[in-house]
Amino acid sequence: MPHLFHLTVRSTDIDSIGHVNNAKYLEYMEWARFDWIISKGFTLEELKRLGVMPVVVNITINYRKELRMLEEVQIKTSLIKHGEKSFVLRHKLFNQAQELASDADVTMVMIDAKLRKAVPLPEAIVQAMKDEM
Repeated sequence: MPHLFHLTVRSTDIDSIGHVNNAKYLEYMEWARFDWIISKGFTLEELKRLGVMPVVVNITINYRKELRMLEEVQIKTSLIKHGEKSFVLRHKLFNQAQELASDADVTMVMIDAKLRKAVPLPEAIVQAMKDEM
């Protein structure tokens, strides 16, 4: 079942064309991604305690419908796969009319917070992911 995150488009998200700037879609997805990982019990403090941090290494995004100021947006985030050191989340952004406005697959790699090198996903995170799949 996808994790749900809601937001309202703000005036500062709008570009000169009058719709949400393309970079803001990525920011919206980042908010949803952190909400997803926190919902699994992995706050920033817990990740620091584990000595790891997830980093984005790839995003493939599709822009399908424009979003406008004050529009209510729903983001559905789902884990689509995980490996030894990485995982892939799919974000789907829906506008007020429940039309797909954007979707993206985001690949993240877990790194050691001090060494800044890829490391295996901690067992607690793997278990949380197994519960979702």
